[in-house]
Amino acid sequence: MDIFSTIISGFGLSAPAGLNAWIPLLVTGIAGKIGAIKLQAPFDLLTNTWVLAILLLLLTIEIFVDKIPAVDTINDIVHTFIRPVAGGILFAAESGMLGGLDPTVGFVLGLLSAGSVHAVKATGRPLVTTFTGGMGNMLVSLVEDMISGVTAVLALVVPIVAAIIMAIILGLAIWMVVRWRARRRKRQEAALEVRGDGRT
Repeated sequence: MDIFSTIISGFGLSAPAGLNAWIPLLVTGIAGKIGAIKLQAPFDLLTNTWVLAILLLLLTIEIFVDKIPAVDTINDIVHTFIRPVAGGILFAAESGMLGGLDPTVGFVLGLLSAGSVHAVKATGRPLVTTFTGGMGNMLVSLVEDMISGVTAVLALVVPIVAAIIMAIILGLAIWMVVRWRARRRKRQEAALEVRGDGRT
């Protein structure tokens, strides 16, 4: 497979780790375990029963913790390093399966793709808490988990679709965050102008 196709596949699998580190790792490990994909060493460790059990435990904890207002922010801080690394592992594993790209380069690209998604998620979640009073956190977290799971599966079957979905979601999320910050800045500037007029 050519380098471009490998990069598309790697992005489709690693980017969802920016939303939830454990779902794509678990999906990839299970796919390898049942023989749906062939993971090269050392990434075949993901198919180990004990590794899968640990991933399932970590996922269970993540599912509950990520849905609690304020606690989810702490969880995002903790995962600042975990999610990018998970993305790096997944991209490198995909590179090893498909060829055409050095797994080390794949790891770096995975760090960047998952790290970018995580940065947007971590920035956007406090906004959700602010706008909804914490009521929307559970729904947003559920949607993120579903996106992470569906795109991880698609990345192993039709990677181009997974990559397109993640690119669209990432683009929309960045646009929303930038727009919200611009509006917030305008409100602050307007408030300062009102205060200045009041003093004069």
